[in-house]
Amino acid sequence: MSQETLQEEQSTIQESTKNIKTYPPVKGGSFLIENGKADDFFVAEDFDDEARMIGDLVKDFCIKEIQEPFFKNGRELQVTNEADKAEMLAILKRAGELGLCGVSIPEAYGGMGLDFKTNTLISTQLPHGFSFATTLGAQTSIGCLPIVYYGTEEQKHKYLPKIASAEYVASYALTEPTAGSDANSGKSKAILSPDGSHYLLNGQKIWITNGGFADVYIVFAKIDDDKNLSAFIVERDFEGFSVGPEEKKFGIKGSSTVQIYFDNCKVPVENLLGERQGGFKMALTILSGGRIKAGAGGVGGAIFAVNRSATYAKERKQFGKSIAEFGVIQAKIGDITTKAFAIEAALFRTSDLIDRQEANLLAAGASPNEAKIKAISEFTIEAAICKVKGSDLCCYAIDEAMQIHGGMGYAAETGLGMGYRDARITKIYEGTNEINAMLAVGELSKRALQTKELDLISAGKKIPTFLMSMSNPFRSKSDSSEQKRILQGIKNTFLYLTNAAGKHFKKALVDEQEIIMHLSAILQDAFVADCVYLKVQKLSTPTNSNKEKLAVQQQMVQLYLFDALGRVGHAAKEIIASFGTAGQQKTHSRMVRILLKPYAVNPKTLRRNVTKAVIEHGGYPF
Repeated sequence: MSQETLQEEQSTIQESTKNIKTYPPVKGGSFLIENGKADDFFVAEDFDDEARMIGDLVKDFCIKEIQEPFFKNGRELQVTNEADKAEMLAILKRAGELGLCGVSIPEAYGGMGLDFKTNTLISTQLPHGFSFATTLGAQTSIGCLPIVYYGTEEQKHKYLPKIASAEYVASYALTEPTAGSDANSGKSKAILSPDGSHYLLNGQKIWITNGGFADVYIVFAKIDDDKNLSAFIVERDFEGFSVGPEEKKFGIKGSSTVQIYFDNCKVPVENLLGERQGGFKMALTILSGGRIKAGAGGVGGAIFAVNRSATYAKERKQFGKSIAEFGVIQAKIGDITTKAFAIEAALFRTSDLIDRQEANLLAAGASPNEAKIKAISEFTIEAAICKVKGSDLCCYAIDEAMQIHGGMGYAAETGLGMGYRDARITKIYEGTNEINAMLAVGELSKRALQTKELDLISAGKKIPTFLMSMSNPFRSKSDSSEQKRILQGIKNTFLYLTNAAGKHFKKALVDEQEIIMHLSAILQDAFVADCVYLKVQKLSTPTNSNKEKLAVQQQMVQLYLFDALGRVGHAAKEIIASFGTAGQQKTHSRMVRILLKPYAVNPKTLRRNVTKAVIEHGGYPF
């Protein structure tokens, strides 16, 4: 590309950033110490017709291409079979023809240029395609975004249009046999050739999604004796590159997963992606964005489970009546539905905050690449929470759906067995749930103690004032005030116990992983509870004409808060019992009991009411 063309494009980009709408700044993790405003909260109901149409297009494509021809006939695509492998590749190519492989790629490079929240919406629909979700997800996320965010103009023009059309299949190669969660410890090495024209890459990568039929790989390796990774764009036909056989897996059998090898693989110097030693930060940014989409896939999988369960429960008769009338079945469907509704609120809140942060950065003069990278990095804490909660829910929901179906759950024609096996990977990829849970707490502590971005100390000092307000006999006892009290109580429980554990263990707290995991569980519920509360507050307006639906949504807030109190109480009990003297433990327990006072609602009735709405609608109605 000529210098004149590059200057023209950069001038166009600069012109397009003028008059960008900006938003009040929000810090990642600030939900813990600030009260959000419902009016500023983006909810699924805010999507315009175009976004909904794209979401429906993805859903319909998955049903037509995967559900109807395969699992209805009891057959599962398995890429260890060459014919099935070719079929999965053909399906991906057809997705490219519809533009679905370019949803994350800017229009200037042949994509649709959709914002982050619309991409998240798409991710909620992908589970209808079972393991195809992994294939398309890699193509539209980790396989292309490193080039979108970090590539030169030449790299973008060379690769992105072909990835958007699926002429090129994209892949991402980070994990090695001895480097998983500790990605920067990878052994793959690159050295510059004597003539300076290319790098010689040596090493091995494992668990490479799309690797069996990819044309382009984003590969991470260290140059010479560098401390940190660098990233490279490697093409399949580069000399010294080879691909291993398809892995035999427990689930996602329709998704290609292989090992790849580099034996003095010749990579042109112009295929270095981003800055030298910038690969580790690149990987963290890409994984952070992918975590939100993984959480969205989890919610989509849960909604799939609700829909299947509602249909079957209504049709299945036992003891003279539909099993949907049995309390145990209602409890299961109501529970999954409520959690999906709540976590979805967290997903779209986080996605919209990323879009808003990107807009603010663009308006402040940041380049499009810099704006995208910094916007995603700002909400690392929320992204990790979305991933953990969404994937946990997915596995739980499909397991409960199989239980509702009884013996039929094992029949291949229902697709539940395939869904059960496909769901399990969501708790492992994009960083295991344990890594993400600890990451959320670690990043929050870093922003409080090192960068001083979050003033957790001042927030903790307000706890006595909160306790005094609770003892006021004249305080409001309305349900809205009770919900605010529960939210603040959960947040204060996290602040109080983090402070207590920090004082006891000091710097050694980082090694107390069991305690950190329980603190993270509290933090996760604090965020999701805050999101679902704000969502329904926004929907609870006089102009909302669907009063019946709103009434059920309000009951789901009550149910989520009731259940969250129980989970947080259990986590707090585990933390308190893990350190300190008997006297200190008694003091901590008394404080937590005050912070987490019970919520006087009837969970049985709430779950039944939620399930009634699902059954009457014929599936998830929210």
